[in-house]
This record gives sequence, structure tokens and C-alpha cells, in this order.
Amino acid sequence: MTTTVEHHSPRAFVDPYAVDAPEVVWPVPAGTHPDADFLLPPPRPADRLHYTLHPSDQRRLDLHAALTAAGIPPHPEDQEAIDQLSTLSESINAALHRWLHHSA
Repeated sequence: MTTTVEHHSPRAFVDPYAVDAPEVVWPVPAGTHPDADFLLPPPRPADRLHYTLHPSDQRRLDLHAALTAAGIPPHPEDQEAIDQLSTLSESINAALHRWLHHSA
């Protein structure tokens, strides 16, 4: 005995290449435009924000990245521990990064 499932809701097939409307603008194919490799315009150095991060903030971001790269993504409840580790000296943070790098 074979049962067939019938769908009673109509489903429209959508073919994005079948659109003939002039108001629809499709992306420019690669190679046809000189800047076709970039989805965004190239950065302009004059528009960059000019500020530096505090060293502990930089160490905190680096520690997040190192943990994630080592396959140990930090959980929200780990934030206090990461903040405390970030305030330690650069040599201690370098050792942490070295350990994480060798564990991956």
C-alpha cells in the first residue's frame, strides 16, 4: 500500500533570473567592473577614527580571539575572569597566548 502526501497549500516557484522588471537591479557580474572584487568601497584612511585602546582592553580582545581560535569560545559568565586576566602584565598574557596556541 502506497500513501501519497498531497500539499493543499499552493507554493509559487520563484526564479530570480526570470525577472524582467527594469526596476530590479542585480549585482554586477565579476570581471565586468574594475572594482568588481569589492563588495564595499575600499577604505579611506582619512575617515578612520583616531584613538587607541587601553592596553588592558587590547589584551582582553586578544584573549577573546585566542580562546576562540583555540576552540574554547568564552561564555558570558567568563567575562569577569577574562577582565581579571587582562589586567595582568604583558608577560603573563603572552604566556597565556603561548599556552593557548600550543593547545590548539
